[in-house]
Amino acid sequence: MQSIFYRKPLSALRAEAEHNPLRRSLGPVQLTALGIGSIIGTGIFVFTGTAAQDAGPALVLSMMFAALGCAAAGLCYAELASMVPVAGSAYTYAYATAGQLVAWIIGWDLILEYSLAVSSIAVGWSGYFVSFLKGFGIVLPTNLTSVPHGVNVPAFVIVLVVAALLASGIRESARANTVLVAIKSVVLVVFVVAGLSFVHKSNLTPFIPPNTGEFGHFGVSGILRGAGVIFFAFIGFDAVSTAAQEAKNPQKDMPTGILWSLAICTVLYIAVALVLCGLVPFTKLNVPDPLAVGIDATGLKWLSPVIKISAIFGLFSTMLVQLLGQTRIFFFMSRDGLLPELFGRVNPRTRTPVVSTMLVGVLCAFAAALFPISTLGEMVNIGTLLAFTLVSIGVLLLRRSDPDAPRPFRVPGVPYVPIAGAIICVAQMIGLPWQTWVRLVVWLVIGLTIYFLRRRGRVLAPAQELEKLDSLA
Repeated sequence: MQSIFYRKPLSALRAEAEHNPLRRSLGPVQLTALGIGSIIGTGIFVFTGTAAQDAGPALVLSMMFAALGCAAAGLCYAELASMVPVAGSAYTYAYATAGQLVAWIIGWDLILEYSLAVSSIAVGWSGYFVSFLKGFGIVLPTNLTSVPHGVNVPAFVIVLVVAALLASGIRESARANTVLVAIKSVVLVVFVVAGLSFVHKSNLTPFIPPNTGEFGHFGVSGILRGAGVIFFAFIGFDAVSTAAQEAKNPQKDMPTGILWSLAICTVLYIAVALVLCGLVPFTKLNVPDPLAVGIDATGLKWLSPVIKISAIFGLFSTMLVQLLGQTRIFFFMSRDGLLPELFGRVNPRTRTPVVSTMLVGVLCAFAAALFPISTLGEMVNIGTLLAFTLVSIGVLLLRRSDPDAPRPFRVPGVPYVPIAGAIICVAQMIGLPWQTWVRLVVWLVIGLTIYFLRRRGRVLAPAQELEKLDSLA
């Protein structure tokens, strides 16, 4: 049995990339669209209102702070994705830099991140769907659309639909995502342009409301708390790296997809947040459909259903990308022997992990039906921030352990950029409620228990399999 500190050689990872059962059909445009599809979702359509309750109009500063951390982490992701062009995201990078135990921890953390991201996005989708139907006089019973006094049936159903589409094939899923990304991006631009002339300066004053005496409620700490909440809006570029084995030219196209999707969405987000807070007092934005509330305040009633339709389609594409990321992480962990073989099986016709996709889809659907969006969102954020922190540290570790390894893309300003990324991510984690930390610790304890029980019951990542990969390299 291998040591828990065993680091998988880069040569073995490259061999896995060359002997790839998945279909390579994604170019730079599709990868950038995957990133945008995942980034533009619940964060901008739902959590802008939630984060504004902590930061006020200074939500814009919260976004800038979150984007700064994501930019540093994104550069680190780009370097590692160009070096290790295989599925698995931060899990794969951790296996190459810090060893098997850390890889398991980050993989287990990513399971939490992606699964609950899909569920929370589904809850946000349900909110806009219910609001859209209400505009036509169709009112769904509360006990079928919300928790804790009922179950969220629309959220449950939409996750199953997304899983079925994803199981049908990556090429078909990517085409559908690209169309949906174009729709929601155009609508957000229309929102900004249409809303600019209706902005009231009084709604932006004071820009940074004074702290109430409670940490995280306005003031500087409120900006920090707001960044921790709105961080959900930026996590999508991580999903690009999970599709590395389905990229045509991963060494070149992965950094392009990651950095361009992050840059485009950051500019768009800041513009949307500024206009939204200028249209409506931030105290009225803590609703499932804040953008619809904002556009209603302009009197442009025709635009409200357009915004809601855009959110419905846009959140669908975000669920698609997040579920893609989850199943690909399962796929790679299974091939390493850290998860059952079931999760690594690929359908010979669609060349996608169909069984894994549908199983994960069912679990995410139940979570969406039973848990409120606030709880789901905070858990996603803290899990993602932990992953980004470890990726930033991983760049420094690999620069020391493998200084001569080929790096098609290199992070500028090492060691300062990776260190800054790690510090900013940890600062945002500190800003989250203590209950979220407790849930994270409980989840990690469960994961470590499973890991060591599996080590006692069987050999993880069998030596003969690794020897075969080394020979291929």
